[in-house]
Amino acid sequence: MPTEAFEPPAAGSVTPLDHSARAHSFNAAAAQYAAHRPSYPPALFDVVEDLAGRPLAGSRVADIGAGTGIATALLHARGADVLAVEPGDGMAAQFRHLHPDLPIVRGNGNDLPLADGSLDLLTYAQAWHWTDPARAVPEALRVLRPGGALALWWNTDALDVPWIAQAAERVDRHFGSNLSAEKRNINARVADPTDRLGFVHRKIRWARRVPLDTHLANLGSHSVFLTQGEERTAAFLAEERQHLLAVFPDGTVEETYDVVLLLATVPSAA
Repeated sequence: MPTEAFEPPAAGSVTPLDHSARAHSFNAAAAQYAAHRPSYPPALFDVVEDLAGRPLAGSRVADIGAGTGIATALLHARGADVLAVEPGDGMAAQFRHLHPDLPIVRGNGNDLPLADGSLDLLTYAQAWHWTDPARAVPEALRVLRPGGALALWWNTDALDVPWIAQAAERVDRHFGSNLSAEKRNINARVADPTDRLGFVHRKIRWARRVPLDTHLANLGSHSVFLTQGEERTAAFLAEERQHLLAVFPDGTVEETYDVVLLLATVPSAA
């Protein structure tokens, strides 16, 4: 489970840990998150532009659940007029440290601090699953202009890669739950149970090569580990290091990701 993995959705899911505790766990590990989480490939933003029917350059965008700004900075680099929205104290502080020139406000997807019809694009990178779709869907429709788009995406484990599948099985055994199956549960029905949005689904594969320490720190920055306590997490990561050194004896890990994208457009005004 090496990637910036999908966390199970809040609504209707069974998780081995308290959802609220997991949602807040990142604030104490914001620097670790910023330093070791993977980015997103340029191809993702090409697909977003294609499906949304407009370039990011010049678009008014809000990145919700922006965290430390991984996606926000990439949207800005593509020329978007982007505003970050983040609920967590620690994550927002890290965002301001890393991106002092990018605007950020406090808020969450269930109650957006944004004006009606003010946006061309609303994005959620690794964040929609922390919302309540019954509230977040109407909020998204409220703040998007006619013809605007809502884009949700997640870096997910490429489980067809043997070593990644084996690592996911070890995590499942550690937590006594099928977390790898939950991470695959990314679809329009989960994201929008009412099917009001009509999401289009795309998958973009990419990879990065990182030192083993970076890989393990990335793994440890996920909420399922952050809420386990340092001693238990450290013990698992020490054992995982030995497993991975058998696969990557030079200490460089090739992580393979599938970015799962869901995008929906708001009908244009008649």
